[in-house]
Amino acid sequence: MWQIFIGCLILSIIHASIPNHWIPLVAIGKTEKWTLKETLSATIITGFAHTLSTILIGIVVGLIGIKLSNSYSLVMHYIAPSILIAIGVIYIILDLKNHEHHHHASFENTSNRNSSKSKISILVSLSIAMFLTPCVEIEAYYFRAGMIGWKGIFIVSVVYTLTTVVLMLLLVYAGLKGTQRLRSHTLEHHEKIITGAVLVALGILAFSVNL
Repeated sequence: MWQIFIGCLILSIIHASIPNHWIPLVAIGKTEKWTLKETLSATIITGFAHTLSTILIGIVVGLIGIKLSNSYSLVMHYIAPSILIAIGVIYIILDLKNHEHHHHASFENTSNRNSSKSKISILVSLSIAMFLTPCVEIEAYYFRAGMIGWKGIFIVSVVYTLTTVVLMLLLVYAGLKGTQRLRSHTLEHHEKIITGAVLVALGILAFSVNL
């Protein structure tokens, strides 16, 4: 159980820290002259929209894991960790080959397109954009979590949601207060290799525990 918790926490922190999860909210808040409360409220709404779609897909993936674990112990002990490692390797290869096209790119420029719209229109646009771009990386972890049943799915959902929303709030707050001026896209550009390395490590850890 602790493996599921720690692994999900690490992946969630990496994912939520990517600049285009929170920089657009900082930019929109300043452009629209929103108050701190309004900008943070918008962050909560869009953050939950993002996690909602991820959780919905994750539950389906987790249910597949539950069904397989009830019938085949081989899936739980070897195939599930192998899937984590395989996906991790794929992410690393994609990053090394410079085929990086982050799946939230459409969200990054939302502030420019919607700066003249009303607050409600902006919130709706951002929420839809975030809902339609679920966290693909965490979905693979739902399969692993499904191996231990509904409890694993619940842990991943709660940890992912709380970590994503809270970290987005902290980064947006820091950006608005001027304490977060780092606009480097280093993390964004290397998200795949970082995520891939974490997935591989988690898969290897799962193997070692099962041996």
